[in-house]
Amino acid sequence: MKSTKLPDMFILLIASLVLFTGCGGGADNSKTVSDQISGVDYEAIQKKAMEFVPKIGKAGGEMIISSISDPKSFNPITSGESSTSEFTQYIFEGLVKVNGATLRPEPNLAESLEVSDDGLIWTAHMRKGVLWSDGTPISAYDVTFTFNDIIYNNSINPCPVRGNFIMEGKKIKVEALDSSRVRFTLPYPYAPFAYSLMTEILPRHRFQKSVQNGTFTTELSIQTPPDQIVGSGPFLLESYISSQKVVFKRNPYYWKKDKEGNQLPYLDRIIYKIVADQNASLLLFLQGKVDFLEAKGNDYPDLKKNEAKGNYTVYRMGPNTTSNFVFFNQNTLTDSKGKPYVDKVKYSWFNNKNFRKAVAHAFDKDNMIRIVMNGLGYPQWSPLTPSEGLFYNPDVPKYPYDLKKSKELLENEGFIDRDGDGIIEDKDGNRVEFSLITNSENNVRAKIGEIIRKDLETIGIKVHFQMVEFNSLVQKIDNPPYDWDAILLGFTGVIDPHFGMNVWHSTGATHLWNPMQKKPATPWEARIDSLFEAGVKSMDEQERKKIYGEWQTIVAEELPLIYTVIPEVILCMSNNYENLNPTLKGGMLHNIEYIFKK
Repeated sequence: MKSTKLPDMFILLIASLVLFTGCGGGADNSKTVSDQISGVDYEAIQKKAMEFVPKIGKAGGEMIISSISDPKSFNPITSGESSTSEFTQYIFEGLVKVNGATLRPEPNLAESLEVSDDGLIWTAHMRKGVLWSDGTPISAYDVTFTFNDIIYNNSINPCPVRGNFIMEGKKIKVEALDSSRVRFTLPYPYAPFAYSLMTEILPRHRFQKSVQNGTFTTELSIQTPPDQIVGSGPFLLESYISSQKVVFKRNPYYWKKDKEGNQLPYLDRIIYKIVADQNASLLLFLQGKVDFLEAKGNDYPDLKKNEAKGNYTVYRMGPNTTSNFVFFNQNTLTDSKGKPYVDKVKYSWFNNKNFRKAVAHAFDKDNMIRIVMNGLGYPQWSPLTPSEGLFYNPDVPKYPYDLKKSKELLENEGFIDRDGDGIIEDKDGNRVEFSLITNSENNVRAKIGEIIRKDLETIGIKVHFQMVEFNSLVQKIDNPPYDWDAILLGFTGVIDPHFGMNVWHSTGATHLWNPMQKKPATPWEARIDSLFEAGVKSMDEQERKKIYGEWQTIVAEELPLIYTVIPEVILCMSNNYENLNPTLKGGMLHNIEYIFKK
């Protein structure tokens, strides 16, 4: 069997992921897009990040960070929300890790990968001498256990990563050839498979019994004693106090070393302070009580003014990959008595494409950018942002702020203010009124939501804007009785469009507006299903670009998610640390094991 070793085989894949290549894909175009979008010299920032070489550091010290959410769990397999992955990223690692500067997949727990010429057989060679945090060797059998006993175990739910390893109903075959080699056999070529291997591996010796007796879903909960959480990452959980703090300590068995053979990580501890909201994070940073801040546009002037006095540096990185959008509840499920969870009247509005288009035209995005982001933001029209590379399609239907157009669309669908009270009624005389919910910890969404409330009132729609705690909001979306009308939420970017499949495929658990459909509810959803199924199989970069370009066009036309604005990435970091290498997608802490305190 001929094979290619990682990372050489990824030249084609990575070419499709170079940021800011727009449609034409050249270096000059990269700079043009950067200039047009943010005024930040992205090309220079990226060049500096890719040339970065870490210094030899010194052991000791701690870093203090703030978070606006408690962890929902410490289980990286059963939890998909960012309020869990923010913390589990320190504890568990996968066979592959993506370099935060280059976005290239690199060997991690696997020392190398070999891939057959037909792309169907991938063989991972495990790194020798790597130990779990309790001193037990990590082997190929931990990998097969994670896949065959946990991910493929249908009694373990939820399992957001499961869909990445089931291809048209067929599981990717995972088998240990011996203790140091794992073979993955795919039913067909799978373009982004290397990135799937970032999935965290769990220790067989620790969890085999709980899987067998059916209690695994209760493992790695927030109640699990820290000494029972065995990981492979640079840090271990030391303690967790709800609504107060999460403390990580250095993993003494972590496998990485610096160039002089010193064991990493350098830091002894990372302490997360749980705070009420982003304002609290900002205040703590300005007081010097936390070391790192992901800032918002409105905070930029004050942060920049105080930079020298505060002994920190502000980094403008360019457009974020994070999106903010509104979606309506189009769930067709019924309760045990056959009653629809979603009110039939509201469903008739939400399921009306022209109603959604009218809403989109009423969003004053320029106002959002000016008020919420201090001008450091950009309108978003499709699922991908301009910083997400070759796959980004700028030529999609757009809905500029146009109240006249919005009202025309509504009137054509029978939405008219019949009684002169300023609120429109539908053709059956029902007052158009609904709730809009977002998570209370996110100040940006709180402000955007208030602007949306006022914007929709100008076209006669009464909106009751509410804020709830993030994990409670997720529970509302995912579970009966699905008691919500509209939600303002967001996603972080994906390194390859396929990894949004759980959102965009009609069977996906996070197909937010109407999840886990037995068959596509609409022809356009069926078309998106087919596009995602085709896109993952193609190894041709231009063909994949065309496929995912059509997907973005359909989404912009049908508006299951109505996008708002994109914030700029603004990172602030204390000057008390070295080996900082901030990048647009990797952020400030992607190389946390190399960061040390001066």
